[in-house]
Amino acid sequence: MLERILGRTGVPVGVVGLGAWQLGADWGRVDEDEAIATLSAAHEAGVTFIDTADVYGDGRSERLVGQFVRSLPPDRTVTVATKMGRRVPQEAPNYNLDNFRAWNDRSRENLGVDTLDLVQLHCPPTEVYHTDAVFDGLDEMVAEGRMKAYGVSVETTAEALAAIARPNVATVQIIFNLLRLKPLDEVLPAAEKAGVGIIARVPLASGLLSGRYDEQTTFAADDHRTYNRHGEAFDQGETFSGVDYGTGLQAVRRLAALRPEGATMTQFALRWIIDHPAVSVVIPGARNAEQARGNAAAAALAPLPAQTHDAVARVYDDLVRESVHGRW
Repeated sequence: MLERILGRTGVPVGVVGLGAWQLGADWGRVDEDEAIATLSAAHEAGVTFIDTADVYGDGRSERLVGQFVRSLPPDRTVTVATKMGRRVPQEAPNYNLDNFRAWNDRSRENLGVDTLDLVQLHCPPTEVYHTDAVFDGLDEMVAEGRMKAYGVSVETTAEALAAIARPNVATVQIIFNLLRLKPLDEVLPAAEKAGVGIIARVPLASGLLSGRYDEQTTFAADDHRTYNRHGEAFDQGETFSGVDYGTGLQAVRRLAALRPEGATMTQFALRWIIDHPAVSVVIPGARNAEQARGNAAAAALAPLPAQTHDAVARVYDDLVRESVHGRW
C-alpha cells in the first residue's frame, strides 16, 4: 500500500487505515470474533494505522485492538492512535494533567502497552486549544514515556488551525470527505506547510457515501445514525457529516455518476481523499473482513482526473455548501 509520513511522528503508515469506533458499540453490535477478523483482514491488506478511543464501547474497542496487535509477529508493526477527554463533562478545566495521566493509564492498560504510539485530545472544548497548560501537560507526558506523540481530533477548521500552530502537535484529525470540503480552504495547506499530519475521519459520511442507503433505510436504536442525527448526543457533524440525510442522498446520487469504472462508491470516496497529499491517512470504519479489504483496495486506484475533482466541487456547491460550510 502507498505510505505517507504521519506528520511530526515521522512514522510511515499506509494511506488507508482503519477507524475502530464501530468495534465499540455505537454502530450496533460487532462480536469479538468478527472484530478480530476485521482487524486481521485490514492488516493483511496493508493497513498499518488503527484509530480508536477510550470511550468507544467504554474501552472495548481499545481492548480488541490491543488484543489483535499483541497477536502479531514481531516483524509486523501497526501504529495505534487512541483518544482521550470524553469521559468527563466537556468543560475546559477538566483537561488537566491529573486527568490526562488517569486516562492515559486506562488506555495503556486496555491496549496492553507501556507507551502509546499517538494520543489525541478527543474533540475538546474550543478553549482548550488556547490553553498553554494543556499542551505543557501533554509535553510532560511524552517526556515521561507514556506516549510517543500527541495530536488533536477537532470539530472545526478554526480548531484545526489553532492546533497546527502548536509546535509539538503531531497530527490533526478532522472530518474530510466528498460532503465536507472546507478543510481544503486553509487546513490542508497549513498542515502541509507545518509538517502536521492530517488524519481524515468520517470519510464515508457515516456510510452515506457508500451508496448503500436510501429513503427506506433504517438504523438500529443503538446506532448513532438514529440517536444523533440532529446532534442529540454529541456534535451533529459526526453523523452523516452534519448533512441533512435527504440532501445527502441527492448528493450521493450525483456523485455516483463520477465513480471510476470498476470502483465501488466507497473506493471512489476514499480515493478522492487520498488524492490530497496533505492527508497522511484516511480512517474508514469496517464491520467485517470484506469491508476492510474493499476499503484498503482504494489505495491501488489511479488518481482521479482534475475534471472529477471539479465535478465534486460543483455537487458540493449546489447541494451542501450552504448548510455545512459555515458551521464547521
